[in-house]
Amino acid sequence: MKKIIVIIFACFLSLLIITSCISAHVPYIEYKDYNEEKPFYVWKMIEYSKAFYAWLENDGETPCEDIDAFKFKIRNKPKNVYIELIVPVVDDYYEDFVPWFALVGPGLPEPNQTLPFDIPPGYGIIVKENVEPGTEREIFYEPFGGKSYYVGPIFEEDISESGTYYIYCWDPYEKGGDYVLVFGKREFFGPIDIIRSIINTYIIRRDGEIHIL
Repeated sequence: MKKIIVIIFACFLSLLIITSCISAHVPYIEYKDYNEEKPFYVWKMIEYSKAFYAWLENDGETPCEDIDAFKFKIRNKPKNVYIELIVPVVDDYYEDFVPWFALVGPGLPEPNQTLPFDIPPGYGIIVKENVEPGTEREIFYEPFGGKSYYVGPIFEEDISESGTYYIYCWDPYEKGGDYVLVFGKREFFGPIDIIRSIINTYIIRRDGEIHIL
């Protein structure tokens, strides 16, 4: 009888997890700084949906003190690259937190502005700016993590040139705070992704990823 109850509970839990994963991103939490020297390697297909809950640590005195970096590779055939940067709504703490991100890689336009980081020789860049601090921003609710977020800059384009690409996130206004960098639109959850989702969703729903709290 106990075995039957355990099996039923396991099936129910599996169904609940699978249902909650539909239309959701695989959540990652930044436990170790994704810095320029050691960018986080997005090793799975860039088109698979992933959300990186990260943190820019600024003291308001040192310009662009913290810069987060990610990298991914494109090989052989074109890929749809979708990148979005959003900020959690945490009372009024992040009303003026408007971080930027930039995509760096081969075949992109030459830089035409001063940047707080170096790019590899021969590489180009696309900078996605946020709104000015104090600008009213659209807010949306994300049911997977149970939080509301400020809408931020988005990049979406098919990229065909093979090579290594980098994404840099920084706060030009030196405020710092929590943000989420979203990759891809295609939902895919392997066994490890499901385990990661269970653990990290539990943390996110309890504000465990919010540093200011």
